[in-house]
Amino acid sequence: MSTRVFGILAAILVGAVLSVIATMAVLSARNPGPVATVTSPASDVSVAAPASSPSAPSPTMGPLPADPCHAGAVTYCALNPAVTQATIETTICVSGWTATIRPPSSYTSPLKVEQLAAFGYADQNPKDYEEDHRVPLELGGAPRDTSNLSPERGASPNPKDSAENSARAEVCAGRATLQQEQIAFISRWLAAYPGYR
Repeated sequence: MSTRVFGILAAILVGAVLSVIATMAVLSARNPGPVATVTSPASDVSVAAPASSPSAPSPTMGPLPADPCHAGAVTYCALNPAVTQATIETTICVSGWTATIRPPSSYTSPLKVEQLAAFGYADQNPKDYEEDHRVPLELGGAPRDTSNLSPERGASPNPKDSAENSARAEVCAGRATLQQEQIAFISRWLAAYPGYR
């Protein structure tokens, strides 16, 4: 099986898993009772969210997965362990904080070139892309983890950038938890666009 076909199949699997996670979150919001482990019949991927989980953000939302970036053996993003619900007031909610952790272009530019080749992009011109964080720094994405960085086509700012800022504002205003916005962001920008690595 070619690397490209494997990548497409992996993206489809990730999309399916993210759909299950998003569905669990929506169902939990309607019924905050216990949530069982869900296993996809097409794979060994399972997502557990017990009702007693410490990750339960509120009685209205119900339990959420402990780490929305991992489903079984699949890793499709990475979180910054320094950013948690308990630390948002000293991290993401501080104006300018992301600039203190953003990796320099001396790190991201060579990585972008490497990933364009590794992912088999037809257009290999790095000037046509920005190296983007899958889970944005504004929502606690890992700044230098290659699982959280990939080439994003197009100019910046773009609709994803606006969504990042809006999600951060929701968290910092207390209208949503960090984890709720991470899951919503992953569902919207990673599951909806399986080609976005």
